[in-house]
Amino acid sequence: MGEKSQTSAPNMQNYEETYRSFQIGVPELYNFGFDAVDRWAADPAKLALYWIGDDGTERQITFAEMKKLSDAFARALLASGLTKGDRVLLVIGRVPEWFISLLGMLKAGIVAVPGTTQLAPKDLLYRFQTAHCKAAVVDSDIVSRIENVRRECPELKLLVCLGTASAPWQQFQGFLSNGDSQLKLERTKSSDDALIYFSSGTTGAPKMVLHTHASYPLGHHLTGRFWLDLRPEDLHWNLSDTGWAKAAWSSFFGPWSQGACVFVAQMTGKFQPAPMLRMLQKYPITTLCAPPTAYRVIVQENLRDYRFPRLRHCVSAGEPLNPEVIETWKQATGLTIYDGYGQTETACLIGNFRCLPVKPGAMGKPMPGFEIGIIDDGGDEMPVGKEGHIAVRAKPNRPVGLFREYLDARDLNATAFRGDWYITGDRAVRDSDGYLWFVGRADDVIITAGYRVGPFEVESALIEHPAVVEAAAVAKSDAIRGHIIKAYVVLAPNYTPSEELVHQLQEHVKSLTAPYKYPREIEFLQDLPKTISGKILRRELRDRDRTASREK
Repeated sequence: MGEKSQTSAPNMQNYEETYRSFQIGVPELYNFGFDAVDRWAADPAKLALYWIGDDGTERQITFAEMKKLSDAFARALLASGLTKGDRVLLVIGRVPEWFISLLGMLKAGIVAVPGTTQLAPKDLLYRFQTAHCKAAVVDSDIVSRIENVRRECPELKLLVCLGTASAPWQQFQGFLSNGDSQLKLERTKSSDDALIYFSSGTTGAPKMVLHTHASYPLGHHLTGRFWLDLRPEDLHWNLSDTGWAKAAWSSFFGPWSQGACVFVAQMTGKFQPAPMLRMLQKYPITTLCAPPTAYRVIVQENLRDYRFPRLRHCVSAGEPLNPEVIETWKQATGLTIYDGYGQTETACLIGNFRCLPVKPGAMGKPMPGFEIGIIDDGGDEMPVGKEGHIAVRAKPNRPVGLFREYLDARDLNATAFRGDWYITGDRAVRDSDGYLWFVGRADDVIITAGYRVGPFEVESALIEHPAVVEAAAVAKSDAIRGHIIKAYVVLAPNYTPSEELVHQLQEHVKSLTAPYKYPREIEFLQDLPKTISGKILRRELRDRDRTASREK
């Protein structure tokens, strides 16, 4: 396709000046529904949502309609007996009702507890009991799972579902008419609770991440403006599942803060790249956000068969995107993929921005509004080129976009907040130009024969080989070296596992990195274990090896 010119200047035109001078004020009262979304409703024709169903059905919802529907949902919640601060589980897929529900909860001062549609009954029970949910708003196929555990959830007093179900379940459309249209919806304080996300850690049960009306709803103005680079005329597509915090980043708070229309394709079932590419070609989508998992599969397609005439900006987040994938996408489309980094606990912290040169494989530079440190265990800054913890300065001024706390988890908070810093649990290196380079989760870093190796570097080298679609590197116990590097590899079509291919891949990695970083063992898999957000579950691969060793 050749190099594609950007049709307009980026929202951030001078990084250093913006970073130095940027400030975001936090008013005493703030509600994303009233203060961000409803202001776009002044134009009755302005689209908020462009939805495509699995059967090809199209539905377009304006901001004015979204205001009316979310107001009705907020009033219905309050009419049901719920009060400000009550917590409600929200498990709905990629349909307009998810957006209406979340926006209505924010307006009512109800605390939303989003979850993925993949949750099993035991997962739902854990969330109900741990978060003390008073209600559930869910897809029809979640109803039976909740019925399996409802007797153990005495605090549940309101059940709403899409489709139909027996009492005490209420049907979504009917529930919308339950509120008092004259009821005045009260503004929320910026410091009021807004969202609870359950985030899986490397050990133990999922932890509750609490966000206020400032931390995510207001904080993602930065994500939408500077990283997504959105403006009111954009049609933005984010592939994320609604249960992942990335949907809040890039399907909700980020784009609507900037007045962009959100494109949503229902796409139930396993991700398929060809239908996704056809949709990107058919609809006037201008900006795209997809996880590395999706891009790695997409670039296996013959991209030169497609044309994306309106697409101007592409981003990725979840895990660092391998340089080989970035280059393949750019050769085919003329567009650079701009990587971003953040967590369920934060807005976008670090990013590659359109006004800066992209160093393929680098995380980018700190987001304006955040001071990012690379620190040692004692909280001191590491020199350039030295690996350390990625940390966010939280004192004396707590940045907008940082969560309040882990709920009911004193030990977790004590570990995460040390001195003036919030410790992300990830490790990186800062180079002489101020760019950050991801090493890995603190517990994913491999120490082999005294050398520290970040899995991402090994994985990126493997992916540069045409036989490899995806790769994960982990530590495996070894009597001599303490640990060796073991790689799990998903092969591209037309390649089959063999000892010869193992040797080729090992030599390939040696040719691209230091010799001690090559994987001494390689195992081929059909798929890598991942979280719902597409992050590779390296701990499951480590556990797989430990189990296999014990069984020998």
